[in-house]
Amino acid sequence: MFFMSAEFQTVVSALNEGFVKTVELFFLTLVGALPLGLVISFGSMSRFTPLRWLTRTVVWIIRGTPLVLQILIIYYVPPLMKLFNWGGGESGRFTAVTTAFIINYAFYFSEIYRGGIQGVPIGQQEAGQVLGMTKSQIFFRVTLLQMIKRIVPPMSNEIITLVKDTSLARVIALQEVIWMGESFMKGNRGYAGLIWPLFFTAVYYLAFSGIVTILLNRLEKKLDFFR
Repeated sequence: MFFMSAEFQTVVSALNEGFVKTVELFFLTLVGALPLGLVISFGSMSRFTPLRWLTRTVVWIIRGTPLVLQILIIYYVPPLMKLFNWGGGESGRFTAVTTAFIINYAFYFSEIYRGGIQGVPIGQQEAGQVLGMTKSQIFFRVTLLQMIKRIVPPMSNEIITLVKDTSLARVIALQEVIWMGESFMKGNRGYAGLIWPLFFTAVYYLAFSGIVTILLNRLEKKLDFFR
């Protein structure tokens, strides 16, 4: 049977290796971009005008240029300018592409954070000041909790997009799941001209995005008590 053939087992083994790389890139991006985005949002809302405009200009540049271009620049420009080298092999490419993803998504998340924070009525903060709360207490006990319920839906959309955007890592030959699928068309592990592995990668993305969607929907339901 086809599903028991050596060809199928070889392809699935390779796709699994690529999928692990995809999942690693996804989670490392979230771990780095979520807190960094919050810090950037503070810069966008800063009362210090030069910092505010500088931050918003960088946000405009990052959001206005393709992620694939940012990956290429981050990977190739530092070594060409002799600033530093990402290192050779798969580990160097993975470090570079993870850095690019974290930067890109941090700036996207920053705008979501900014909208959520500014969407909290100013009266809530004034009430906290009347009660004698410090600025940090107001933010963490009043603003942050109300911000969360506002940012979960748009943040969920960005996270689902991240699942699919991980495929862009192949532009610098990172061996993620689509790169692995395509490699069997060109010749990999003794096989060439195989088209079905490339389409089979869709199963991985559908399963991954489906699981992430279910988890995010559950998170939204758990946050209903804020409404």
